[in-house]
Amino acid sequence: MNSWSPEVDGVLTASGWTPGRRVDTARWRSMFEAVGLVMHDAAEAFLQEFGGLTVNVSGPGVSCAREPFELDPELAWGEEDRFTEWSEAIGRHLYPLGELDHGRFFLGIDEVGVIYLVETWVASFGPIPQAMESLVLGVAPRRIDEAWEPAGQPP
Repeated sequence: MNSWSPEVDGVLTASGWTPGRRVDTARWRSMFEAVGLVMHDAAEAFLQEFGGLTVNVSGPGVSCAREPFELDPELAWGEEDRFTEWSEAIGRHLYPLGELDHGRFFLGIDEVGVIYLVETWVASFGPIPQAMESLVLGVAPRRIDEAWEPAGQPP
């Protein structure tokens, strides 16, 4: 799953990530299931490996500023409607992952492992491991409008 650059590996390792890391996701699963957001397999796998990490990056990036992010779905608590509405709009099941830039944006993941910036608009960081490269190195996500069609879907 992880084939990112040495720089990204170093940043994630400094943030507490290790290969094979396993975090219990039961609390997040039950919390969000109670309000109608079911944790899919991609969210489970991602959160088992990265849940609970705070990645403190800053400064200029490749195409946007590097912003810190925290991978704790509880930080998106109360924003279930935002995830549900964007899931319907783009035809993907978005599950909360945490926040970007100290709560300015939320992060979510779809059922095929693509990471999204979620706000009053939505943008894709791409799939893992590309998404982690983009988040750590400051690569701007690709904005998606409500007319967007998921890959493999007829227009």
